[in-house]
Amino acid sequence: MVGSSHEALHRIFQKDPTLLTRALQRVLHVPFPEPREIAALNVDLTEIEPVERRVDTLLRAETDEGTYLLVVESQGKVDDRKRGSWPYYLSYLYEKYRCEPVLIVITQSSNTARWASRPIRLGFRDWHSLTVRPLVIGPDNVPLITDERQAERDVPLAVLSAMTHGRGPQAPAILESLASALRTIDPDSAAVFVQFVDSCLADAQAKQMWRDLMTAIQYFWRHPLAEQVREEGREEGLEQGREEGRIESRQQMIFRILEKRGIPAPDPVRERVNACTDLDQLETWIDRAWEATDMAELFNGE
Repeated sequence: MVGSSHEALHRIFQKDPTLLTRALQRVLHVPFPEPREIAALNVDLTEIEPVERRVDTLLRAETDEGTYLLVVESQGKVDDRKRGSWPYYLSYLYEKYRCEPVLIVITQSSNTARWASRPIRLGFRDWHSLTVRPLVIGPDNVPLITDERQAERDVPLAVLSAMTHGRGPQAPAILESLASALRTIDPDSAAVFVQFVDSCLADAQAKQMWRDLMTAIQYFWRHPLAEQVREEGREEGLEQGREEGRIESRQQMIFRILEKRGIPAPDPVRERVNACTDLDQLETWIDRAWEATDMAELFNGE
């Protein structure tokens, strides 16, 4: 079972290795050659001496242009120690496999992405003995997939979109389009992807919304994560419960956004929002809540 966003962010590439090369080509626009075959390798880089070093995910890609090692590192925050360990990983892997290593960093943080994308140069000012240039996948370049048909065309990429962007005003559209797209693939793969997304949703409202959506799709729940909600899956009134959960999630998201922005929501406002069952109207208020400076702007004269 996936237990953290760190684990989910790199294990998705173990589940679907071709997603990594598609991300390089379509997200980062890097002309990586189309692989004939991709295989997972041992991630343990420990030497005989007791110095333990492990990469998160390691894949070998066979292409017409040669064999490449794709080194995937899931990075939650800035960690300057990695600017020493990443060059070590690449040098060690090249020596061991005699294949060109490519470092790919994946993160949910724009700040971490900017830090990780800085070249690592070892040497003196006018002469660098070694330069490492990580490729970084993060919220600034992963596409926002909010359309159901687009999600169905590339479900793993839609999963990556939800894992990277699962917060803010776009979260409902991203999660709902992905929930529909997951119906189109085999249940076992869908169950794994459900876990990856669940592990990466740091926002409590978005996580609850995702679990509410998943309770309506019984056959997904073939994993220990399902035990948290299995008893909720009754046929009678299931659709009604799903709709009510979506409405409540959006109502609470409005209050959460206002609270984060320091805008108090008086009782009349709370009563009006809680009385609204129109999902489109709630979506409109969510969008306005991110920009409004007072309650009048939230309701915009309605």
